[in-house]
Amino acid sequence: MPISDRQFEERRMRQNRILDGALNVFKEKGLEGATMDEIANSSGFGKATLYYYFKSKEDVLSAILVDGWQNIWESLEPIIAEDHSPRKTFVSVLMKISENAQKRPGLFEFLFNVPKAISLDEQPWKDYQHRLYAVIQGLLEDGIKKGEFPNLDPQLLFKALGGLFMGLVLMGNKTNPISENDIEKLIEQLITDPTKKI
Repeated sequence: MPISDRQFEERRMRQNRILDGALNVFKEKGLEGATMDEIANSSGFGKATLYYYFKSKEDVLSAILVDGWQNIWESLEPIIAEDHSPRKTFVSVLMKISENAQKRPGLFEFLFNVPKAISLDEQPWKDYQHRLYAVIQGLLEDGIKKGEFPNLDPQLLFKALGGLFMGLVLMGNKTNPISENDIEKLIEQLITDPTKKI
């Protein structure tokens, strides 16, 4: 018997509560120190409910990363699809990433830092991460060709983006969001001569 929309919504809400609780545990205890008991406690469910949705803490971790990266990608798709200049699209992408970061700074920091520290057999979130990085790389290359960015090595520019992303997390907040002007200033500081920041 197929599940109803209401049942589907309830399952999704439970999963989200588990992922939020797990994020807190992973941030507090680290990946090695986290246990399924602590994830269950943090999310307010019993272990049976936790195991109904996830078979292991690695499964929970993977779900946090997939959900986070997929949401970032889906929020950027409409911006990428618009046919603006590379620099304008690049700034719009950074504005949207900044908006995402300000809504859930803990998750955003986790998404960009944790994948470096783990090696799971399956890493399905990487598809979204690679697509995002490929789009940004393409925007930089197109922007350099059109003279919208300085004629520097796109790989070097791309490395400078690490500082740019973390700058977006640390700047602004819900009451004082980041403006296009803020992003343009960051671009000038970090991309005009990225060798100074790397």
